[in-house]
Amino acid sequence: MFHRLTVFNVTNEANFADIDKLFNQLQVQAYVDKLSDQASTRVHQWQWRSNDEAVLAHLDTLLKGWSKNHTLDYVLQSSGTPIQKIKLAVFDMDSTLIQAEVMDELAYVKGIGPQVAKITARSMAGELDFEQSFKKRLALLEGFETSQLAAINDSIKLMPGAEKLMEGLLSQGIYCAILSGGFSYFADDLASRLGMQEAFSNGLEEVDGKLTGKVSGVIVDANRKVELMEQLRSTLGLTLEQCLAVGDGANDLPMLNKAGLGVAFHGKPLVRQQAPHQINNLDLDALLHLV
Repeated sequence: MFHRLTVFNVTNEANFADIDKLFNQLQVQAYVDKLSDQASTRVHQWQWRSNDEAVLAHLDTLLKGWSKNHTLDYVLQSSGTPIQKIKLAVFDMDSTLIQAEVMDELAYVKGIGPQVAKITARSMAGELDFEQSFKKRLALLEGFETSQLAAINDSIKLMPGAEKLMEGLLSQGIYCAILSGGFSYFADDLASRLGMQEAFSNGLEEVDGKLTGKVSGVIVDANRKVELMEQLRSTLGLTLEQCLAVGDGANDLPMLNKAGLGVAFHGKPLVRQQAPHQINNLDLDALLHLV
């Protein structure tokens, strides 16, 4: 098995001598592949090859202990073949690439913000079926004037590190796409703004300048995100191991678990428990150390 461990030591407090000692004791040929500054964060990376399960068990114990006592994130990858370079990166939009849940923003403008935000929170936490909650929230937006969409779009802030991340991914020839349960009005503009190749999301249905409370086409839910990622992967002729998926909500879990590298970015509690990997303390551009 091939393994790669990346540790983001935000406060630069953790002592990694324990990892080196562990590798030496188990006679694993490990080495520091990368050690660089990212603001106040030290990024440490080791790569090795071993079939000894004790290595991963010991590392898991050490890392979980450190993450409780220090501000750090880590990603431990394992593969039966050499860990491949990422060639396709897919992203959720709301609360991943942007600092907002767009449907909530529309609801606040309409005067029903708290009501819709409560449903959104429960949906993203996995407490409600996404498609059912989506339809319920969207129906409450019936009559919303589309002339207000532009101002809302202009007010939405990017997630810290989003622009730097996309610049880095695109410079490496990585195909980048948005797979969002949000709305195409916002996702299409965001993809263009960040230089991403494609965006898949829900088209808002409107009549006479007002939303009908419905969307056109198939709702982009958890299963649809997986289907879209698979379509992109197949079209590009890539393996799953070459796919990176990033998201924060329960409806992102299937694609996070399907991709070769699935990372929960500041995920909801359920997502932190079930996602293969997670980044909880850093900005989006930390992902550049994983591709």
